[in-house]
Amino acid sequence: MDIPDPSNWWSGGKPLRKERRQQPRAGGNITALTRELSTAEEGQCETEGTSETIAPSSLSELEGCERVSINVSGMHFETQRKTLARFPATLLGDARKRMRFFDASRGEYFFDRNRASFDAILHYYQSGGRLRRPGNVPVDIFLEEIKFYEIGEDVVEGFLEDEGLTREEERPMPSSAFQQQLWLLFEFPDSSSAARVIAVVSVMVILISIAVFCLETLPEFRQETDVHTNDHLASNATHHGGQEPPLWYMDPFFMLESLCIAWFSFELLARFFACPSKTAFYKDIMNTIDLVAIAPYFVVLALELTDQGGNAQQATPLAVLRVVRLVRVFRIFKLSRHSKGLQILGRTLHASMRELGLLIFFLLLGVVLFSSAAFFAEADDPESSFTSIPASFWWALVTMTTVGYGDMSPVTIGGKIVGSMCAVAGVLTIALPVPVIVANFNYFYHREHDEEDRTQYTHVTCGQPVTPVLGENCKDGSKLSLIKSDCSDEEELTPSAYCNFHLEEYTGKLTDV
Repeated sequence: MDIPDPSNWWSGGKPLRKERRQQPRAGGNITALTRELSTAEEGQCETEGTSETIAPSSLSELEGCERVSINVSGMHFETQRKTLARFPATLLGDARKRMRFFDASRGEYFFDRNRASFDAILHYYQSGGRLRRPGNVPVDIFLEEIKFYEIGEDVVEGFLEDEGLTREEERPMPSSAFQQQLWLLFEFPDSSSAARVIAVVSVMVILISIAVFCLETLPEFRQETDVHTNDHLASNATHHGGQEPPLWYMDPFFMLESLCIAWFSFELLARFFACPSKTAFYKDIMNTIDLVAIAPYFVVLALELTDQGGNAQQATPLAVLRVVRLVRVFRIFKLSRHSKGLQILGRTLHASMRELGLLIFFLLLGVVLFSSAAFFAEADDPESSFTSIPASFWWALVTMTTVGYGDMSPVTIGGKIVGSMCAVAGVLTIALPVPVIVANFNYFYHREHDEEDRTQYTHVTCGQPVTPVLGENCKDGSKLSLIKSDCSDEEELTPSAYCNFHLEEYTGKLTDV
């Protein structure tokens, strides 16, 4: 009995062509990698000009044409090439881009990057686009990783939105050279020595304005006549021993205020003239604060000028005057333009709006609930200060916030029980959203310091050296762009330096020296 050749068992008597690939050698893997780029996709290999489907049992011999080995800081990963090809615009999905990281001696791709982050990066390809940050990886580190692997701007925006964070947008630069210089002077204090001097002057003027606002309310510097008479209002005048007060425009506080307003107005007009986008200028909250800071001065000036005749009724102008002057206190927020700490606090509050909204909602529920309970618990006491439920709102609020002024307090046993429950509920309500707010503050705080520290390191790139070239936006004369964090204390900035630089191919960062 003739025993059939084992090579015929598979194909029913027809010999199966067997091509066994040699293991790649050092120095020969570049050829293997080049062959991999031109290999047919998903489950097919070319054999002598003909394409035939490879059986599952023979895939182990030809796994080099489908399987990709990736080494991330010593941790090995393996996946199929078709998995990476799902997103061809990314670093791993584009065979030409990832070729720069191919280690010919080991036959694998090597990335000196964060290992814990790569689990999520690889899962992004395997799941078809779902990106989730590992719990043991900080947000800023994971954001650098997804930018390195060129996952995509839309994915980055979605990731930041899922994390409850806002992305720092690129700010366009003016097209005129003079406007660029003016914009850098007033908008980027770290761009040059002159810009730093202007920032210091602006801070000093703000402090003087706030000091004038506070000092003019002292009794020795304030005189307000009876609002029911027709005497002229001189709220900032100095009155000595029955003498007639000086004219309002001769008052020293008014002169200092006028000088401060002149600087604020010049600063606001200069920014408006140099800004590249008037629409974005109107939407900027800092410019709104600048406008609110100078508006009370002109309103008060108009009221004083229209009231010089002394014939108008003073009750209404005085009430309006006090409200308008109260708005001047918002000038203190102008310091946030020059204080990174206040900017971090503002970003934290903006990112925590949902948690703050829940906190206020829970406090309102507690105030209504416990004020109602306290009112009915104290209803039998004739000397109780809980005269109504709205009057009890104040007591419930100061109790839940653990302030406890003591102006209102329960005296009955039922009222004291309600007060105890109100205090405990207030502590729990306030404590719940605090960790989220603190986490957001820590993120923005560390990100700000990381941006400062990043200028002290030299980034070493891998792969072929690539010379940065001017972007197309600079060539055709369109508007330039600048991110505020790009400004550094270590170098003088010029308008020509803010062309929108980009690299022809992103080479990546291996180490920080």
